[in-house]
Amino acid sequence: MANKSDDFTLVLGHTFTDHSDHHFTEMNVDRIYMDYNATTPVEPEVIQAVSEALQDAWGNPSSNYVAGAKAKAIINQSRVNVARMVGGKAEDIIFTSGGTEANNLVLHTAVEHFRKVCKAAEQGEGHQNGCSGLPHIITSNVEHDSVKLTVEHLQRAGKADVTFVPVSKVTARVEVEDIIAAVRPNTCLISVMLANNETGVIMPVQEICQRIKSLNKQHDRLRILLHTDAAQALGKIRVDATELGVDYLTIVGHKFYAPRIGALYVNGPGTRTPLYPMLFGGGQERNFRPGTENTPMIAGLGKAAELVSSNLSEYESHMRSTKLYLEERLQSVFNDKIRFNSRYPGSDILPNTCNVSILGPRLQGWRVLYNCRRLLASVGAACHSDSGNRPSHILLSCGVPSEVAANALRLSVGRGTTRADVDAVVEDLRETVQLLEDMN
Repeated sequence: MANKSDDFTLVLGHTFTDHSDHHFTEMNVDRIYMDYNATTPVEPEVIQAVSEALQDAWGNPSSNYVAGAKAKAIINQSRVNVARMVGGKAEDIIFTSGGTEANNLVLHTAVEHFRKVCKAAEQGEGHQNGCSGLPHIITSNVEHDSVKLTVEHLQRAGKADVTFVPVSKVTARVEVEDIIAAVRPNTCLISVMLANNETGVIMPVQEICQRIKSLNKQHDRLRILLHTDAAQALGKIRVDATELGVDYLTIVGHKFYAPRIGALYVNGPGTRTPLYPMLFGGGQERNFRPGTENTPMIAGLGKAAELVSSNLSEYESHMRSTKLYLEERLQSVFNDKIRFNSRYPGSDILPNTCNVSILGPRLQGWRVLYNCRRLLASVGAACHSDSGNRPSHILLSCGVPSEVAANALRLSVGRGTTRADVDAVVEDLRETVQLLEDMN
């Protein structure tokens, strides 16, 4: 997101000095990066857009002179590009510092909207159904920390009730019927990620929205707002907010080769869909997110969105074939010692994500990565990189046994990952596993 919490994983002290061709160099050893779910390098065309904006569009976008007018034009075009990427209109896009801010904006909006609707009802200006008690939020138990920790904070502060719906241990998806069963009269928001950052599992967001919209049509029912954090899906699979049926969709630049900036799609902000600012200032972004616009980063986000709109099928096809080749090579080398934690019956998976455990008593994920000479990857979301050697709670929630989860590696390929990269990584893993087993 400028999503700090699943950001670039500094794997056990390695220092990166270069990222030409998406490879990193350390001590004359060619490192191979497979942590694209954590963060992506910035595309050369995006760097150029940022650089040009820094040089030519340095003016305040609210001013009338040339540099300011250029900045305003860049921002307007970027808004169009980002909207096109997610199937929305330009006026539906609010630029934010990143995904964490966008998610917080939605969650705080839902609570504030509940309060305002219920206050109006008390004054005889509308219905009262659902206004007893605190606003109720439904989410899954595998959400990103910027959702999870925010709703936990709201709950602790006595501002909301929260239901964490567990994902199925068979499909690793949050099931539609479980979401529906959790709905209460005072439910004001459902927030379910579009794709999980560790398993790659794609959630049934469209089906959830269809069912909830039927509920919303009931007379005098408090409207349930619908949000998805699309951080991991954008740039990998087609994302259309209108088809999904969401009111809000979180956009995170550094997951699709843009800088660390984000945006929030809102279906008719302030008209069809409520949006309440968390910041107050000079009126930028139609007062929803004031603060002088960060023109260069917005330029970069717009260019990256344009590249996704133009090349998505090519990106998706390349990542899918590369990941399949990676899984085939891992299976061939490790045979019955391999366990894939990103394969679940009936669930669609992101085209680039391979979560895998190599089974053995000394083959914990952190230990394998520490001893790899070339592979740069992570054991899970980087926001949990400081949690020691505990197995990922995401994998445990998905039914992965603890001893298997402890050995997990999250390998996520990118647009530039080659089969030669895969061969080198698998050989690196083979040598590392041999080394650790010999030590044992």
